[in-house]
Amino acid sequence: MDYREKLLSGEKLTEDEWVLAIECRDRSFDDLIREKASSIRDSIYGRKVYCRGLIEFTSYCRNDCLYCGLRRSSADALRYRLTPDLILDTVDHGYEAGFRTFVLQGGEDRYFDDERLSLIVRSIKEMHPDAAVTLSVGERSTESYRRLKEAGADRYLLRHETADSEHYSHLHPADMSRENRIRCLHDLKELGYQTGAGMMVGSPGSSSRTLARDMVFLTDLRPEMVGIGPFIPHSSTPFRNEKRGSVELTLRMLSLVRIALPHAMIPSTTALATASSDGQLQGILHGANVIMPDITPQEERGKYMIYDGKKITDEEAGENLERIAESMRSIGYELSMERGDYIS
Repeated sequence: MDYREKLLSGEKLTEDEWVLAIECRDRSFDDLIREKASSIRDSIYGRKVYCRGLIEFTSYCRNDCLYCGLRRSSADALRYRLTPDLILDTVDHGYEAGFRTFVLQGGEDRYFDDERLSLIVRSIKEMHPDAAVTLSVGERSTESYRRLKEAGADRYLLRHETADSEHYSHLHPADMSRENRIRCLHDLKELGYQTGAGMMVGSPGSSSRTLARDMVFLTDLRPEMVGIGPFIPHSSTPFRNEKRGSVELTLRMLSLVRIALPHAMIPSTTALATASSDGQLQGILHGANVIMPDITPQEERGKYMIYDGKKITDEEAGENLERIAESMRSIGYELSMERGDYIS
C-alpha cells in the first residue's frame, strides 16, 4: 500500500510518507485530497462554518520571535492594551451580535497575569454562561493554565510553529525552546482544554521535511484545533526580505490535516485571507470549518500587526456578518454562530 492509499484509508503515515504527500506534484492528487477533506468535514460537522469573535486585547509581548511584528525589540510596533472593562464591553457587543465563542488573543504580556486574566475569563462566563472562551496568550506555567481553566476558559490556542528543533531555533530567540512549547501543549491537553496547535507554511528555513515532522507531531498529539497559515513577512523583523509562504501549499496542508485529524476544528486563517483575495473561501473548500472575524474595537484593530498587510476589513471584520454569511452561502456553506465545540 503506497502513501496515497494509506492516507485515504485513514492509516498513520511515516515521516517519509508525509514528505511524499507534501511534495506530490500531481494535480489530480490535490483534487482528490481536497474532495476527501471536504467529505470528511461535512460528514462530521455538516456544511457549517463556525464563527468565533476574535478580540486582540494586547500588542505587548515579552518574546522576540524573529518572524513577528509584535516582537519586543520592535520600535515600530504600535502598543496598546484593552482595559478589562473594554474587553467585557466588546464581549457584550459581540454577544448581542450573535457570537457564542470569543477568542482572547494577545502577546505574552506580563501585565495580564493570572489574577487579571482569570478575573476577565470569570466575568465573561458569569455574564454569558452559554458562551465559550478561548485563550491565545502563549506559553505559561502549568499552574497558570490550571487557574485559567478553573476560571472558566474552555479552549486554548498555542501554535507549535514547527516540530523540528533546528527549525524552531531558527525562528525564535535563544531564551525560547521547542521543549517548553511542547510541554505547554501537553499541559493544556491534560488539564482538559480543547487545545489548538498549528504551524506556519513556508516560514524561513522550512522544508517538506519540517512539515512532515509537523504532521507526525500533530497526529501524535491529536489536538482539538489546528491553525495553519502561510508565512507572511513583517518589515520590522529580521525576516523582512523573506518570501511569503505558498498559498497552494497551505491549502494542501489544510486538506492533509483534515484527513489526518477528521474531527479537528480548523480555521481558515486571516493570514490565508491576506495572502490571497479568495483565501478564506478556498480554506473552507479545502477542509477548514472555522472563521474568526475580528471584533477588536476599531480604534485599536489596525495596531495588531504580526505580519505586513493584514486583512482587517470586509470579510475579516465582525461588523460584516451578513457579508460573511453570503460569502459562505456562495460556496454552499452556512455561517453558524453556535459555540461549535469539538465533536469527539
